[in-house]
Amino acid sequence: MAGTGGVAPVSTPDSSPEGAPVTTVLVADDHAAIRTGLVMILGGADGIEVVGEAADGAAAVRLARELRPDVVLMDIRMPGVDGIEATRQLSGVCEVLVLTTFDLDEYVHGALRAGAAGFLLKSVEAPALVEAVRQVAAGDGVLAPSVTRRLMREFASSAPRSRPPALDALTEREVDVLRCLGEGLSNHQIGRKLHIGETTVKTHVSRVLTKLDLRSRVQAAILAQDAGLLSDDPGRL
Repeated sequence: MAGTGGVAPVSTPDSSPEGAPVTTVLVADDHAAIRTGLVMILGGADGIEVVGEAADGAAAVRLARELRPDVVLMDIRMPGVDGIEATRQLSGVCEVLVLTTFDLDEYVHGALRAGAAGFLLKSVEAPALVEAVRQVAAGDGVLAPSVTRRLMREFASSAPRSRPPALDALTEREVDVLRCLGEGLSNHQIGRKLHIGETTVKTHVSRVLTKLDLRSRVQAAILAQDAGLLSDDPGRL
């Protein structure tokens, strides 16, 4: 196993059925034992292949740009370039799922502002972690329950801001999609609610992010909440 600052491409058996899509993952954590455990969990799951490991943020960025994994499983506290800065540098390169021991506001907000597609704690059960990786790879956002509750309290305790001018650039359908993101719906759920295909949903989500200059659907959900798009349905996330 590579030491701090090193990287190690790895190969795990592809256990997915022949022809089925494989989700590729890069694991970034400065603790070798934790990396080994994560590789074992993910590498043993159907349809997931761990393509590399990184012991710090700089190595994670370099390897992600080289290997182009679907998802980077990113620790926050790492030497040199930390996980939040690495996430910021990987915006537009791949999806980042932050996995950390520390449930701190500064980490949650920093990771989401940097463009992380998800934020989980290392106490998460293995099956839930595997499912979260699959969801993030599919374009959905994932948040630890404690983080979701905290964000809900923050939104409930603050008055909506005025409507951002950038929203005027969205079509009516794109506003509908943004509102669904604010409700925390997955692409599949958005498609069912709006009666459109998932491919079309992904196209709309991409356009919403581009027009609003956002890094992730989680940021879009926060903007939808903050702009008061759900004000007539305050009980929904």
